[in-house]
Amino acid sequence: MRDEWIADRMSHIEASGIRKVFELGRSLKDPVNLSIGQPHFEVPASIRDAAKAAIDRGDNGYTVTQGVPELRNRLLADVKARLPGQERDVLVTAGTSGALMLALCTTVNPGDEVILFDPYFVAYPHLVTLAGGTSVVLDTYPDFRIDVNKVRAAITPKTKAILFSSPSNPTGTTTDADTLRDLANLAREKGVLLIADEIYRAFWYDGPFRSAAEFDPDVLVLDGFGKAYGITGWRLGFAHGPARLVNEMAKLQQFTYVCAPSMVQYAGAAALDADISAIVADYRRKRDFVYESLAGRFELARPGGAFYVFPKAPSGSGTKFVEEAIRNNLLIIPGNAFGRRDTHFRVSYAASDEKLRQGVEILRRMAG
Repeated sequence: MRDEWIADRMSHIEASGIRKVFELGRSLKDPVNLSIGQPHFEVPASIRDAAKAAIDRGDNGYTVTQGVPELRNRLLADVKARLPGQERDVLVTAGTSGALMLALCTTVNPGDEVILFDPYFVAYPHLVTLAGGTSVVLDTYPDFRIDVNKVRAAITPKTKAILFSSPSNPTGTTTDADTLRDLANLAREKGVLLIADEIYRAFWYDGPFRSAAEFDPDVLVLDGFGKAYGITGWRLGFAHGPARLVNEMAKLQQFTYVCAPSMVQYAGAAALDADISAIVADYRRKRDFVYESLAGRFELARPGGAFYVFPKAPSGSGTKFVEEAIRNNLLIIPGNAFGRRDTHFRVSYAASDEKLRQGVEILRRMAG
């Protein structure tokens, strides 16, 4: 193997910090695993049955790049109902991460800047790098709220896009409607693309879900099925936004992913009819349990969505705290996997009540 075979861009892309924790925890026989953003509930039977039925009837080949009509038309109708009066198009993608890669590679030129908010989802800066762009990272500690004035100050002639998630991974923070409106207005004023990652839209616990797209039809939204229905490995996402942009993303998908998995698209259409309200209510209860159990021992912002809490490590180092947790048979993720600070750690409460109780007991004991 010759070193020169590896492209220069790979020197700027590191292995996921989440995977590093998995490696550290491999020696544990029965760990309390609160590390991964994988829904723990069983996939609803109607969704599993739809996937099997698609396979059995022979829907196993390529589909049209934009997505099968049974799913795409349903998604488009739902988007129009939630965002009335807007002319938006929909593209079915190979996961929400696939939608993000298509979005960045479609819009970002070499040297363009993309504004991110620390802490961020692990893939964001690396996909910006892959697209040839430069990440401009804005700190949101200690409450993980977006300061629109900081965003305004960070915009330069090179700024192409602003990328954020709400609810957030890793913090669980939800962005309030006033901030979403101000962010959308600023992006429109400056001629910058606003990209809203809404993969955790179903897990918004306090009040109705709010989207930046409510305030500007040019906002590009990334969404998906993996978290809401427990089918993360099936790789089914979608994007909706201005038709010109969505059509360019579809053109790129033709030569990369080709299409989302065929049988999974038919299962996605069935998923839109599944009632997951009980699942969401259960995760809201888990949120309350974990937050109330840890808030007295750790510095911790109350999350409004997703299924994560992001406490501050009492020892000062998130990495050292996670290493100590692993020695106590608990798997969690250091905060520097999601940003430039090593002060916090992420706990996923997508787990059984028993595992959550065990994990909380370990954390409370470690807090002293």
